[in-house]
Amino acid sequence: VSTSQVFLDPPMLRNVVRTDWREASELLSARMVLWVALWCLPPLAVIVWVRLKDRTALRAVVSRTAFTVAAAAVAVAAALLVARDLVPLMREQRELRYLVTPGNLIYSLGRVAAAEARAASGPLRPLGEDARRLAAGAARPKVLVLVLGETVRSASFGVLGYARQTTPGLAGLRQAAVLDATACGTSTEVSVPCMFSRNGRADYDERAIRGSEGLLHVLRRAGVAVRWRDNQSGCKGVCDAPGVDVRKLDAGFAPDLCAGADCFDEILVRALKDDLRAIDGDTVIVLHMLGNHGPAYYRRYPEAFRRFQPDCRTVTLRDCSHAELVNAYDNAVLYTDHVLIEAVAALQAQADRLDVALLYVSDHGESLGEAGLYLHGVPYPIAPATQLQVPMVLWMSRAFADGSGLEHRCLAGPGSARASHDPLFDSVLGVLQAETAVYPPE
Repeated sequence: VSTSQVFLDPPMLRNVVRTDWREASELLSARMVLWVALWCLPPLAVIVWVRLKDRTALRAVVSRTAFTVAAAAVAVAAALLVARDLVPLMREQRELRYLVTPGNLIYSLGRVAAAEARAASGPLRPLGEDARRLAAGAARPKVLVLVLGETVRSASFGVLGYARQTTPGLAGLRQAAVLDATACGTSTEVSVPCMFSRNGRADYDERAIRGSEGLLHVLRRAGVAVRWRDNQSGCKGVCDAPGVDVRKLDAGFAPDLCAGADCFDEILVRALKDDLRAIDGDTVIVLHMLGNHGPAYYRRYPEAFRRFQPDCRTVTLRDCSHAELVNAYDNAVLYTDHVLIEAVAALQAQADRLDVALLYVSDHGESLGEAGLYLHGVPYPIAPATQLQVPMVLWMSRAFADGSGLEHRCLAGPGSARASHDPLFDSVLGVLQAETAVYPPE
């Protein structure tokens, strides 16, 4: 909290609860160990050295009750002395409640625990039970590869106007539309369930999103095969639909692309090539990237992609200059560009027998020191644009576009129009020509 200025709101607590060892270990450093030792060892020593006096049950209850009442009275009196300033401040700056310890931890943990209990209390609400394909049984299977990016922001995406060309591959890709989109959240734990839901940010309701089926459920009901290939810490529940083929990729699949628990995102392209060879019907393949997941940006790209140097080579961001931090982040974007172009090439290699398309969108952005902020997860109402604006890329083969009734002039390179995560649900159903009462054709 002291180092990263973390807001301990419910989404952040959910991130903490849902993280895995690989992600958490990247935050460990000698500085953190020393910090914890300095702050924790003295009070722990006091607890060990203090000897409690035995009291009768009645005296113990009376003394502790008196102490609690006295402490509460002091707290109330202190609050009343500054109430004229405190009350309007807390009302206008609601995010401050997430900076007051231990109240922020207790409140947020209670909210998360209650939400998890509701989710476990019964089945998800069904969605799109009437789903069907309008063009089922077409001569050539349709394949949509949905690439779910991680922590890539529009502000560092070359093809969207960034001063550096971090996306040379996409800049030369024909039949592709590139848009600046607004994310549904500032963390994976919020954005991924939101973008795969019917609600979206425009009608955001966390309880409804987590309690309802999503896009992949509807696709399966419509008869579309769905495969989820993960180089991340899981799908946040959105791939838990009957019939979805889920696979976590690791060193056992491609040892040459992995170092310990971390694998470069090219492992997803290798898995994609395997999947494409075995496709014989309409299919959606989700590739969940590791992308620019921080703070270890330097672990996200191979040596060959260290174009911008010197790059930050530590997880302790304060030990790097701003230029070094930006260089590492930009190198990771450059590698993401390479992975996307490799995925498009894999699809083009199968275009003689499949109608193929690729849709890429990052889940949220990232702060690299702007306004003193780093990483992501700032509460949505006060989040900066760097954490909210993300790139969205759509590429289609000519046959896929023709078969979906789309106009080729729409796929004309970088777009000036703003997009968002919200239409993802309907867009995927639309291009795959799935019909259901929950899909608005407009």
